[in-house]
Amino acid sequence: MILDTQIQKALDCRADFPVLSATVYDKGYVYLDNGATTQKPRAVIDMMTDFYTQRYATVHRGVYLHSAEATADCDAVRTQVARFIGAAHDDEIVFTKGTTESINLVASTYGQHLLPAGKGILITAMEHHANLVPWQMLCAQKGIPFRVCPIDDNGTLDMATFATLMTPDIGVVAVTHVSNALGTINPVKEITRLAHAQGAKVLLDGAQAVGHTSVNVHDLDCDFYCFSGHKLYGPTGIGVLYGKRALLASMPPYQFGGDMIESVSFEKTTFAKPPARFEAGTPPIVETLGLGAAITYVQSIGFDFIASYETALLDLATAALKARFPEVRIIGESPKKASVLSFVFPEIHPHDVGSILDSEGIAVRVGHHCAQPVMKRYGVPATVRATFSFYNTPEDVVRLMDGLQTVKDLIL
Repeated sequence: MILDTQIQKALDCRADFPVLSATVYDKGYVYLDNGATTQKPRAVIDMMTDFYTQRYATVHRGVYLHSAEATADCDAVRTQVARFIGAAHDDEIVFTKGTTESINLVASTYGQHLLPAGKGILITAMEHHANLVPWQMLCAQKGIPFRVCPIDDNGTLDMATFATLMTPDIGVVAVTHVSNALGTINPVKEITRLAHAQGAKVLLDGAQAVGHTSVNVHDLDCDFYCFSGHKLYGPTGIGVLYGKRALLASMPPYQFGGDMIESVSFEKTTFAKPPARFEAGTPPIVETLGLGAAITYVQSIGFDFIASYETALLDLATAALKARFPEVRIIGESPKKASVLSFVFPEIHPHDVGSILDSEGIAVRVGHHCAQPVMKRYGVPATVRATFSFYNTPEDVVRLMDGLQTVKDLIL
């Protein structure tokens, strides 16, 4: 049940996002593609605009006022991110372009150079390609085991099989915290415990988690945690890699260039300590500040509200879909699930559904969602995916259902 007070808070939040007041084909905009990227609140837009127009400067080594201020502001965001995810130290936070680069960084450094000889990788059958392909390529290059833990018909990870696959010859377990295609919330704390018992390191893909629930990497005890700013109501081009301090200190550089060195001569180059070691080149300064503003904004909303309201909204949409369109097949019905509703009509291609919904002013995602093995597991080429945020409302659910009725009337 969604309370009137929750709906009012959602409407208040919605007013913070300028694009949500737009019209599409002369209809009010219903944005249900939050799993791909979230919209940006005015606080983020204003922060970035102000920096560009009033005080733009690059960071590090500048002795003039705006450069010094920019450096201090970016350092403050690093501290903010560390507190946001419960990291013990600021230098455990590495800024990257996004989740994809964070995962590739770990695979290319720890995986290539520090993974114990002969030890392999264990992932799950619900991984986004970004948390599958880098590990698959690593295993092919090194000739080491590559194992995949299956999922059941509901989209729940088979933990009994995971325990049997989690043997001492696995060196890294790479698992999504929340599935982008199914919405499944994985038992990542238990996964980490089982992996550590066998001596393996754990990387968690948190791209779909950090905007929906509070994350504490200290409590999870994971070795690496990755997420993107643009799925957290911040800008694109900025992401985070959390790594335990000792692990980051042991890893070689990922790229070479400015700002990641300690000293350079024609005879020898030595490298800076983390996180600078992994942040070659001019960083995404404005995007970093935008990420800080996004975190401040989300924390002002509160994850207790976000989690409970989005769950209630998902339950409402799921029940409405089943009641009005009993022929529809929902892909992913794990008991522990985030606000992802993926489904297929038996006789209508998802791309047709998406196109007609667009004409009704409703934005959803259609396709394989960069999770082709998931589609193969359920025997479908693609799904329609509606993903909800705290700025969506029950009226958006009504609009979605009415839009799907239009789809059905036009095609069948």
